[in-house]
Amino acid sequence: MKILMISSTFPYPPTGGGTQVRTFNLLQYLSQRHSITVATQGSAEVTAAEIAALGQVVDELKVFPRPGTEAIPGGVWGKVSRFGQFLTAGTPPSVLSIYSPEMQQWINQQVQSGTYSAITCEHSVNEIYVHPQWQQQLKTVVNIHSSVYGTCQQQLVTGTAEKPWRDRLNLPLLYRYEQRYCSKFNRIVATTEDDRVQLQALTGTHSPTHAPANPQAQIQVIPNGVDLQTFPYRSGDPGGHRLIFVGAMDNLPNVDAARFLTLEVLPAIQEKYPDATLALVGLAPLQRCKLWPSGLE
Repeated sequence: MKILMISSTFPYPPTGGGTQVRTFNLLQYLSQRHSITVATQGSAEVTAAEIAALGQVVDELKVFPRPGTEAIPGGVWGKVSRFGQFLTAGTPPSVLSIYSPEMQQWINQQVQSGTYSAITCEHSVNEIYVHPQWQQQLKTVVNIHSSVYGTCQQQLVTGTAEKPWRDRLNLPLLYRYEQRYCSKFNRIVATTEDDRVQLQALTGTHSPTHAPANPQAQIQVIPNGVDLQTFPYRSGDPGGHRLIFVGAMDNLPNVDAARFLTLEVLPAIQEKYPDATLALVGLAPLQRCKLWPSGLE
């Protein structure tokens, strides 16, 4: 089967995180039995060596320049402008800001050629490139790495939202946006069972207050995994009671998890193992995040 994968995030190297590593592991697995073409975007951080290495994994690699984001006024006016854009366009500014007309034109040509049996969007941000009528020509798949509506809702419920007032305004718009783009696909992939339930409520008949957007869509859960060749099991027990939490520390869900681990889990462990220690390891720590326990950096 010939598969066209769309990933605005350049899916390499495999030691990256989030969208990058999930997409790479998936395309590497699929390439064992299928012909994979990847349409992606480059940036100043993507090297020629990384492009060459990814090209060895897939049958065809098409790299487009990432669009430059237009300056949006700051302050109150900037916030109003972004919200107004979301309200009228129905698509989050974060999606529109990296949309490439050149990439869209190339994808349109590939679909019209009839070469591919399936087209997949790696992360929902890429849904913008898929037209609803393509469902009649080939399998259309969106791999939703995380539900934008579900994530926003959870952060509001748990008090981990960075800007609660903004997220409360955006929440119904995110519901409408996710429901709309899910209707364009005949296959939906979720990362967790919780996301599957959330997406089923959006697309199926499980929502008591909203009409179903795509009741025929099939939702499959493909959890994140670990490449044991790149990250093998330890050959022996190093001893001790040292814990390490690894994650990007400018990501609020990670901050919330680290806070829970520090405040709730670690004290219980230290009751049994007083010498237990915890190290938080990750890029870009938020220095003044209200979620951090007092004295923790």
